[in-house]
Order: sequence, then C-alpha cells, then structure tokens
Amino acid sequence: MAKKKKKKVILRRCDSYNEDVISGIVRESLTDLGIKPKGKTLIKPNVVTANKAYIFDSYTHPTVIGSAVDVLRSMGAADVTVGESGGYGIPSRLFLKESGYYKLGKEKGVKVVDFNEEKSYKVPLKKGMWHKSMRVAKSLNDADFKVWMPKLKYHICCTITNSVKLNIGILTHAERMLFHDDRLNEKIVDLLEVGFPDVVISDAVKIAHGYESAPKPFDLGLILVANDPLAADAVGAKILGFKPEDVIHLVMASERGYGSIADKDIEVTGDVTIGELAKKTKGIVSEYQDIQKVDTPIKFYTGNDPDRGRFCYGGCLAALKGCLGTIDARRPGSVKNARPGAIVTGVYDGDVIHPGQPVLFIGDCTRVMGKLEAKKVVRIKGCPLGTKMLFVTLPRTFGMPSPLFDPRDAVLFIYNSIAKGMKKVTNMIFTRK
Repeated sequence: MAKKKKKKVILRRCDSYNEDVISGIVRESLTDLGIKPKGKTLIKPNVVTANKAYIFDSYTHPTVIGSAVDVLRSMGAADVTVGESGGYGIPSRLFLKESGYYKLGKEKGVKVVDFNEEKSYKVPLKKGMWHKSMRVAKSLNDADFKVWMPKLKYHICCTITNSVKLNIGILTHAERMLFHDDRLNEKIVDLLEVGFPDVVISDAVKIAHGYESAPKPFDLGLILVANDPLAADAVGAKILGFKPEDVIHLVMASERGYGSIADKDIEVTGDVTIGELAKKTKGIVSEYQDIQKVDTPIKFYTGNDPDRGRFCYGGCLAALKGCLGTIDARRPGSVKNARPGAIVTGVYDGDVIHPGQPVLFIGDCTRVMGKLEAKKVVRIKGCPLGTKMLFVTLPRTFGMPSPLFDPRDAVLFIYNSIAKGMKKVTNMIFTRK
C-alpha cells in the first residue's frame, strides 16, 4: 500500500556520469528526504537490454548504480544486492555483462544477480487484477529496503517508463509475458503490491527515445530522487511532455489506492524546474510510440484482442515495434529501405490490399475481417510471440538484416544460456530448504 508520508521529488542537475557528483546528489537527496537505508538492500536497475556494439543507452548507467551503492552502504545498508530480470527470450546475465554490471559488481564488491537464476517463492497478490500471484526471486523476497533505479525513457506501449513500469523487470521470464497484451497497464499496477520501493533514484542524465530497449539518447542532465514511485513518475511524465493523467498505468495505480498523482499532493524541489526540463525535451519525436509514424514502405494494420475486443497494444504489436527498433539500431536505415509489404497484428476490421507484395500475420489470433490480397501470406505463430522466430521471419520477409545472425551475438547467446542453466541449478541446490 502507499506509504503515509509527504510525497517529495528532488530534481538535481547532473550533466555527466561523474561518480563524485552523483554520489553527492544521492547522499544529499536521501538526507533531505529523511530516508535511512537498513538491512538487506536491493537495488533494482533498468537493464532490459544491452549490447556493446549498438545498444548503449537503454540501461541505468553503471556509474549511477555504483554511486548509490557507496552512499547506501555509508548510510546504513548492511548488505546491498543489484538484481534484474532483463528482456524476454535472452539470458539476463548477457545484458548484465554487456552493460558493465558484472564488472561494477567486482569493483564495488556487490552481488549482481539475475532473478531468473535465483530460487523464487510464490507470493499471493491480494490486489492483483490479473496476476493473482507471482514468483518472487529470493533477493527481492528477502529485501528489507528497496531502491528502484530506472532510466527515464519514452515507451512504445505505456507512454513513459520510470519507476512503476520498472516492475516488469521483477518478474521472472516464466511469468513476464503473462497478460502482456491489451492488459499490460493493468498488469504493471498488479506488480506494485510486491514492487513498491522505499526510494526512487532515476538516471535522466541521458534519457532515451525511439524504441526504449535499443534507443536514441538525449542529454537531459538530471538525477531524479523521490520517496514515492507514483510521484516520481508523475513528475517524469511532465518532464517528457505528458500530463500524468495521460499515462494510463499511473492513473490506474492511483485509482487502485497506491497514491496520488495530483500536483497538490507532490512537493517538487531541487536546482532545476520541471518547466526548464520540459522545454529541453519539447520536440522530441519518439516514433515507435505510434507504428504508423515509422519511416518505412511497410504498411501496418493493427487490430484488437479477440477475447476482450480491446486494442492489443502490448502483445504482438509491441513485439513488432521492438523487432523493427532493434534492427534499425543495429543497421540504421534498414527499416526505411525495407521491401514493401504489410504486417497485420490482432483482429483487423478492414481490407488489406497488397497485390504483388508479402503480407505478414504476427500471432495466433491475427486475421483480416475484410478483403485480403497479397503475393503471399506468411504467419508467425505464438501467444506470446517467440522472439527468435520473429527476428528470423520478419527480416527475411522484408529484406532486412537480422540481429540474430550476428556471429558475436549468437555465440554470446549460446554461452550465456548454458551459463544461466548451470547457475540456476547451483543456486537451487544451495538454497534448498
């Protein structure tokens, strides 16, 4: 439940990833908020993806994490762990390595864990709309003090991602894609029951736009610290140019009793204002938020979920956006220069007329209710959609290079998949009760 406290958000200028400067900001902000770490402390960053070759700004910068580790320890945290469950379909340990987190762990003497490799506990959710329970990794289950450290980003499905959306990464991969369809915003709110942090420290030195998991960076020069996740995200939304009430999962979280997102209930302090920051972000176009704005000869036809009749923004459409965004990050211009054709997601109530061109159906339920004309129709099955199949079939259909066929990445995927399995077995043996 929401904490009975004054909601406060501190905005501090920070133009570079300087460890001393960030440590000072974090220390001063925690002191100002009256927050004192205690016991087993879990830091949850945002490491949804990382790749040393072409994905640099999707994750919370390791320097911000390292600075927080030092400050938290000096202020009373007895045992600090950094834990994450990264993007679905890829071993999280691969992203933790590519982002520099394992290196950070060695330098700081802090444990860095993949939630998917730990023992987990089934925890009932009393307030969950769709998730009536969830598997909670040991380091999260045992935490006395939770520090959420997101990267402030525009989001292809949920308008923004900061501390509340960060909770998708507390789910193990076995449950990550449950209800990740037209129910995504409701799903996010379900997870607050377990993932309600004691403090939020957001990396907004560089924010991200485009496709948030393989994004384009923008220098904002900010560290945001708050004692409440909804307050942090309400302010973050305004910085990115949105009203908090435009962010559906924030409205739902407030309605479900997790706190207010109203201006009158949030105190904002610091050495830079929301207005100054919003002026800097004005004009940023995060094109993958609206698939129809992507510069490509591929045409998109998006439809509803067949069971609930609601627009399925978080299922196959989200996977499609992610696939295209990743392809374009790895080989810029690939999406713009793709072979013409069409892609359909969900139940599309209309005609799809593309004689002489391929039409790709993504997902089990996808169909066209009107007239369909195509040179050939290709279907990728799955619900949820298999990442590997999507990254093979979609690029092949439209003449684009697939990241899956990068020799370096393929070797790393295989190696880390094996290492993940071995680590999981080892952890289960030594934590068995």
